[in-house]
Amino acid sequence: MRIAEPVLKAEKITKQVSSPEGTLTIVADVDLEIEPAETVAIVGASGAGKSTLLALLAGLDEPTSGRVWLNGHELTALDEDGRAAVRANHVGFVFQSFHLVPSLTAIENVMLPLELAGKANAREAAANALAQVNLSERLEHYPRQLSGGEQQRVAIARAFVTQPAILFADEPTGNLDAITGERIIELLFDLNAAARTTLVVVTHDPAIARRCSRTVRIEAGRIRA
Repeated sequence: MRIAEPVLKAEKITKQVSSPEGTLTIVADVDLEIEPAETVAIVGASGAGKSTLLALLAGLDEPTSGRVWLNGHELTALDEDGRAAVRANHVGFVFQSFHLVPSLTAIENVMLPLELAGKANAREAAANALAQVNLSERLEHYPRQLSGGEQQRVAIARAFVTQPAILFADEPTGNLDAITGERIIELLFDLNAAARTTLVVVTHDPAIARRCSRTVRIEAGRIRA
């Protein structure tokens, strides 16, 4: 008997967009359940629908049809403000392009989600998160003063600082050289294991996929066994 409910559940989700050639189906009739503390890789060829599926699961985009639940909240029953509130309280993100605010220092970038959620002691929590990614000497540096690997470590600290139920990573090493990318993945999985966070990572890298407890393959918008 399963005790825990899935932290993430998608039921028959489809995403269609209009184009000059007509309606394009990016994600088609996807069913997916992800358990608490599971690590899941979403893999597939370029254009297969991986990033679109992640955006639908995270509530960054709305499906054309179907339903999505995240940590007990039905995202597809909420408006954008409602989905944003769920993301703020339950979700962390790590993107290929870092998505740091250039006018904020490293510690201010990590403090940002805490401040938006109205959490107390944001600076202390952010400093602790940056210490976990070995950036205590870079708290007051701006993104332009950091290497790519350091910027991604700031992004990882920002993702974990809210203690999210689920963390989404979209090609987290895509803008990094091979050696830096390996270090970032090691850090991401180590922190994730310590926090017991559910991790969903979109990747084209078989080595990253092998680190996950399960691989979900998507082809032409459909999940394949």
